[in-house]
Amino acid sequence: MALVCGSALMPAQAQVSLLAKGTLTSSAAGPYKDLSGLNGTLENGVPANLLGGLGSGIAYASGDTFLSVPDRGPNAVSYNSAIDDTASYIPRVQTIRMNLEKNTGTGLPFTISPKLVDTTLLASPLPLVYGDGTAYGVPSGRPKQNTFLRNYFTGRSDNFDPNRSSGDVRDARLDPESIRLSNDGLTYFISDEYGPYVYQFLRGSGERIRTFNPPNGFDVAHPATTTDSELAANSTGRVPNKGMEGLAITPDGRKLLGILQTATIEDSNAGGAGANLLRMALIDIASGRTVHEYGYLLTTGSGVSDIVALNDHEFLVDERDGKGLGDGSKAKIKQLFKIDIDNATDITGMDGNTAATVAVPKTLFLDIVKVLGDNGIIPAQVPAKLEGLAFGPDVKQNGRTVHTLWVANDNDFLQDYGGVAGSNPNQFFVFGFTESDLAGSQYVPQGKGGLRGLFDDLFNR
Repeated sequence: MALVCGSALMPAQAQVSLLAKGTLTSSAAGPYKDLSGLNGTLENGVPANLLGGLGSGIAYASGDTFLSVPDRGPNAVSYNSAIDDTASYIPRVQTIRMNLEKNTGTGLPFTISPKLVDTTLLASPLPLVYGDGTAYGVPSGRPKQNTFLRNYFTGRSDNFDPNRSSGDVRDARLDPESIRLSNDGLTYFISDEYGPYVYQFLRGSGERIRTFNPPNGFDVAHPATTTDSELAANSTGRVPNKGMEGLAITPDGRKLLGILQTATIEDSNAGGAGANLLRMALIDIASGRTVHEYGYLLTTGSGVSDIVALNDHEFLVDERDGKGLGDGSKAKIKQLFKIDIDNATDITGMDGNTAATVAVPKTLFLDIVKVLGDNGIIPAQVPAKLEGLAFGPDVKQNGRTVHTLWVANDNDFLQDYGGVAGSNPNQFFVFGFTESDLAGSQYVPQGKGGLRGLFDDLFNR
């Protein structure tokens, strides 16, 4: 099997296996409840502490600890189309202990028993812009939990300044899609679809401390409350609800690589190969500058959900369709591709069709639908939105060191899909691979500062 990607013709090599799978549907607070301590319900009648959407983004911390982010909240059920059915759900980071252990019985080689140990709400110390809700028949978008120095973000689509572009950092609307932990373990970086942006937060408090601007042209000039109205109002920039979807951090902790979910509006409208060209921003963390813009060309998927670093120049990209469990259909495309930005062409200022001719080279690393199928998980049971990627701790298997790759699903907060109790849980799949599966590439684990493991011990007991 071979794939033509950009100007490269490269074979698929990997023989990745499924090691474990597990679900998370409850916490010490109760079934489908997180540990935010929030009471009451949102505008759409959903509990403010609803546990769901955990696989929008996932990051490895240390030991058995992972961090995950739901996206903008429960909006898959219709209640107010004027604000895209969004509500004042406060974005949050969930800290999870996975309890990965060897399986002494039948089934997969390992077991995982995910346990939620902490929920951190995301906020800004500076004032944010909230919608008053009058025009849409809903209450003000300002959370009642706000204090003078703690202004919470929310997923509600009208929390923006209509007189400024979507690149206004004062906007209270936040749609988290990926998360990466800093090497010292004290902060994390989260990519946002609304801006699009990359934000840095303190891990202990969830307070935003820094903003990284994407390249010029990634934002839209005229933000709006619905996908359709925002698309109609803009001819350039990211497609609504398809902004900065994936985020990787290099093992040395010095650079971030963010990728849009789909082609920009202008690249899509131009037709040709550019309609499948996704733009990536390589960000230098120390300076905060975007140092390069690269192009990724879709193969058969409809978009990209996440990206994770193998080393300082090679990455795995999660390309998928929207089919499978939670969509009432059968999954087809859930594939991870290996890309290389070493000597890649900077596409800054190029139109999509030109940039498509110099897209980064890519090879197929893992066909998730196939591997899950080999383990008895039929396409209709493969989650539609496998969105989160993270490398985890190495394990020993048959005397070999095996690296682990964790994949999580965003279940849209619909655990009881189609009215069937527990039919669409938050799921985690653990895949194993060795150096021989990388076809000449080398896996370099993310570096860890001395405080990283200590932080886990102190705050996540």
